[in-house]
Amino acid sequence: MSSSSQASLLDLELQPGKPPMLRVETNGDALSWAAEHRDALRAVVAEHGSVLARGLGLRDAAETGAVFSRLTTGLMTEKEAFAPRRAYADGVYSSSQWPPNQPMCMHHELSYRLEFPGLMLFACLSAPTEGGATAVADSPTVLDALPTELTQRFEREGWLLTRSYNDEIGASLAEAFGTEDRGAVESYCRANAIEFEWQPDGGLRTRQRRSAVVRHPVTGRRCWFNQIAFLNEWTIAPEVREYLLDVYGADGLPFNTRFGEGDPIGEDVVQLLNQVYEDNTAREPWQAGDLMLVDNIRASHSREPFEGPREVLVAMADAVRLADCSPTVEVTAG
Repeated sequence: MSSSSQASLLDLELQPGKPPMLRVETNGDALSWAAEHRDALRAVVAEHGSVLARGLGLRDAAETGAVFSRLTTGLMTEKEAFAPRRAYADGVYSSSQWPPNQPMCMHHELSYRLEFPGLMLFACLSAPTEGGATAVADSPTVLDALPTELTQRFEREGWLLTRSYNDEIGASLAEAFGTEDRGAVESYCRANAIEFEWQPDGGLRTRQRRSAVVRHPVTGRRCWFNQIAFLNEWTIAPEVREYLLDVYGADGLPFNTRFGEGDPIGEDVVQLLNQVYEDNTAREPWQAGDLMLVDNIRASHSREPFEGPREVLVAMADAVRLADCSPTVEVTAG
C-alpha cells in the first residue's frame, strides 16, 4: 500500500451510530483519487464492513461508473431483481424504484441468488431534502443479537422466498430475468435451483430455498445474510398489504418469505428482526458527491423514506458464490 493510501486511513472518522467516514480532497479528479486510494478504501471495508467517502464531488453517471469500475474487480449485471431499476451503463443502475414514503428495510442485495455481489457501491448525485439515507448494519452483530432459538431454526431450515411475477407490481419477467422467453426463463430457474410454475394468466410463480446464515468467504465470520424481513408481507405497509392480499390473494403476493420448510413467518418475528436491525443501524444523511462502499455479506443496507429529489447510483461488484460461504442448506441446481 502506498504512503498516500496509508495516510488516508488516518483520516477515518469512527463515530457510534454512523458508518466509517473519510473526508477527501480530489482537486476535481475523482477518478485519479479512486485509483490511488483503491487499496485503502477496500482495506477499510474489509475491516469495518463499509465506508462513506465525502468530498469526491461525483457529478454524473459516466464519471461515477468510471469510479465504480476503478474500485472493483468487475461490475455485475443484475438478475432476479425484486423491483425495477434504470440502467445508466453496463453494471451502473439507479436505486430500485420504490415509493419514497416507504422504507426499504435492511437486506443483503440478491441474497436469494446462488451468486451475489460481494461489494455494493453507492454514489449520491442529488441528495433529498429530508431522509433517504442508505443505512448499514453489521451482520455478525445482528446475528449475535437475535434469539439463539430463532437463528438455529433458520440455520437448520434456511428461508424460503416465494415470488409471483405479473405486469402490474414489482419487477416484471423481463426486468428480473432479462427475457420474456419461457424456455430461457425455465432454463435459468433450473440452473439456479428455483422451482417454477406458470399460471393460467401467463404469470409465473417461483420458490427458492436459501441459507439464512453464511460464513464470510474471506474472514470466515458467521453472518446473518438474507432478505427474510425485507421481502416478508409483514414489512409491507398495512394498507398496501391489505390491498395486495385483496387483489392477488395470499399465494399471489409479488414476494413473501417463509421458514425454509414452508411455515409462515409471524408478524412478531418480522418485527423482532427489524427492531434488532434498527438497534444496530449506522446512518449518515447523503450529501451530493458522496461515495459509499458496503461489504454485502458483512453488512446489510437499507434505504430510509425521503422527501425531495434523490438520485443515488448503484453498482454490484466482485461476485461471490453461495457455495463458497459454507451454506447451511443444500441446494441442487439443474
